[in-house]
Amino acid sequence: MHRPRSAPLRTGPAATAAATAVAALAAALGGITPSAPAEAAGATLTVNVAQPFRPVTHVAAGGLYGLAENSRPADSALLPLKLNSLTQPAPGVGQRPNGQPPGGDSLLVAPQATRVGAGEFIRMPDIYPNFPYQWVSWNDWLAKVNTMVGARRNATSVTNVIGWELWNEPDGTWNTSAAGPFNDGWTRTYRAVRALDTTTPIVGPSISYYNRSWLSSFLSSAKAAGTLPDVICWHELGGDPSAIAAHVADYRSLESSLGISPRRIAINEYAATSEVDVPGRIASYVAKFERAGVEMAHRAFWYEYGTMNGLVVNNSQPTGTWWLYKWYGDMAGRMVTTTPATQTGLDGFASYDSTRKIVNVVFGNESGTNTVRVTGIGALGSSVQVTLQSTPANGRFTAVTAPTTISTSTYAVSNGQISVPVPNMSATSAYNLVIQPVSGVPSYQQRYEAENASVFRAQRLTSSSASEGGYVGRIDNNNGDHTTDSYVDFVVNVPTARAYTMTIGYANATGATATQGLAYNGGAWTTVSYPPTAAWGQFGATVSTTVNLRAGYNVIRLAKGSPSFGGGTGYAELDYIQLT
Repeated sequence: MHRPRSAPLRTGPAATAAATAVAALAAALGGITPSAPAEAAGATLTVNVAQPFRPVTHVAAGGLYGLAENSRPADSALLPLKLNSLTQPAPGVGQRPNGQPPGGDSLLVAPQATRVGAGEFIRMPDIYPNFPYQWVSWNDWLAKVNTMVGARRNATSVTNVIGWELWNEPDGTWNTSAAGPFNDGWTRTYRAVRALDTTTPIVGPSISYYNRSWLSSFLSSAKAAGTLPDVICWHELGGDPSAIAAHVADYRSLESSLGISPRRIAINEYAATSEVDVPGRIASYVAKFERAGVEMAHRAFWYEYGTMNGLVVNNSQPTGTWWLYKWYGDMAGRMVTTTPATQTGLDGFASYDSTRKIVNVVFGNESGTNTVRVTGIGALGSSVQVTLQSTPANGRFTAVTAPTTISTSTYAVSNGQISVPVPNMSATSAYNLVIQPVSGVPSYQQRYEAENASVFRAQRLTSSSASEGGYVGRIDNNNGDHTTDSYVDFVVNVPTARAYTMTIGYANATGATATQGLAYNGGAWTTVSYPPTAAWGQFGATVSTTVNLRAGYNVIRLAKGSPSFGGGTGYAELDYIQLT
């Protein structure tokens, strides 16, 4: 979707009256149009720190057309967000969203996306100038497919492409009368891409909103043709995040009923125009994506290129919503279970980093006085320090230089839990609760879990012997084709520029020494050697090396294969890196 409009979910007089009321509220708030949560004040969000359910991967830290050429926005505004992934236009982009000139070419922004650790989906129909797309002919489209895939294959230094998105919103943009049924067109396009690129995942069908019957027809056809997408995709733009959990559960049921193995799920456009710059509302979206097991979710594009979808103003300054994603980016370790009273009001997402004993909770979408109840924190001691912050819904053009600190308090821990009242909440603001031992925590994060990092052509796995229960394995690819290289990028933040000792937790059951390449901030390559260990997935062994890091954010890559690197030997699994 490229122009502000509502997904076709509600119609009729009642919807019109509701829209009028919301518009009046928007005018009162200077153009910000929050969707009022249904819950009254007095709700409780329960956080169970003893119930982790997935590694921190910053699932929803992504955007449609988030980047523009010439490093817009600045790296300094992006690195703290730990961007998961992006959807960018096709090479040779012709698309003119909202009347803007074409921009955001996936191959031209790839160097910056790589610098900040983000993967990219390439949206192929954006080779066309108009939206809805104006079909020409099959000869024209297949020639364009050949050109786009060829351009990507020739861009030998680009390693961060994680998917071909074959079409966008076919439920509204596919010209059946001219091009034939979409299911047939999907199969024809899929085969054209696969004839040229046998490995890059294929993403689709990218329908404009969740529609079981539409998906059932599509999946049945694709299964019969052998053209199932590797990543299943739809959009959540209807202004109703409360439906996300039901949509994902229904999709999983549909998939199973059709005998289709579980696909990875991407929601590569989320949040309506009334919500995308309202951090309280976004907290609800992120919470639901995390709990539902979505792998990637991208902020919708409604306005300008090069702003990370309204998170950055003047190329480098944060808006109010940026701070919510910064708090998200600060999370490490494992996501832990959050339970809202309902799906429509107060909600949030939380993490626990056991190496530092820090709990982070980000929440919102409710007004008045509410409560965050945090359980399972006995390991933090008999009392804890609790810091509460907020960030406002000030729109996409207003810089917010820092969040507001509401309070810093000490709480006694009783039966492993505390209850934190949050007074005078605004439904449009987001809130950040940081809980740590009163004795303090390390002055900077020293341990970075591999499963929290940006992982390319490798796999996140679990092991009881791994730090935080997770690791990255199958870092296998190094065949001279950099489109298939396997590597892991760690975005780290250190307080001073100096030489750091980097300790790497690993496993290597090959019986011989294995090697990987090491580079940071795009610099020269060195080699790390991993002596053999007893078994795969069993951790405790470490090796150490020295890295010279600048103050602030750095990106450290450990690679089996990468441009300008001759390639690693053997195989090694990564548990964590630690900087001291």
